[in-house]
Amino acid sequence: MNRRGLLLLLPLAIFLVLCAVFLVQLMSGRDISVVPSALIGKPAPLVTLEPLEGTNLPGFDPEMYKGRVTLVNVWGSWCVPCRQEHPQLMELARDSRIQLAGINYKDKPENALRFLNELGNPFDVIGVDESGRAVIDWGVYGVPETFVVGPDGVIRYKHVGPLTQKSILEQILPEIDKALVSSTS
Repeated sequence: MNRRGLLLLLPLAIFLVLCAVFLVQLMSGRDISVVPSALIGKPAPLVTLEPLEGTNLPGFDPEMYKGRVTLVNVWGSWCVPCRQEHPQLMELARDSRIQLAGINYKDKPENALRFLNELGNPFDVIGVDESGRAVIDWGVYGVPETFVVGPDGVIRYKHVGPLTQKSILEQILPEIDKALVSSTS
């Protein structure tokens, strides 16, 4: 085959190589919903946020992690998946081993209050991030996202997307248990 014939086959060869790469990724069994976080194993960002007025709860303070496992949930009243996960947060709020901290993201305070009054307030702490700058420090891609922070202030786990019964049972609760065990040893 001459040089011109090889050049004509080049796009086909590139296409076949790309197909092979995609096929290997699809067949790998890797969970594509898992988004790696560079913050796992690192201290939680030293972010201070004002409280959501009308809740009588404290705002976000890095000191709040000391000695307690904290679930940090980034949410907004405008977020449909946040509404879907809210019953799971209400259930988690009953777990006395943890504190639940919310970061209200790019929301109007009156809308956030209406959301919590309608669905219930699972949070022990709520910080307001109207500008969206604080969640950048947390490495948030979108809402909702939930972090497990150990009593030493180190991020142990990150869950992207709405919490479900399955994700709580298979991921969140085991991570809480691990954080509790490591704090007592």
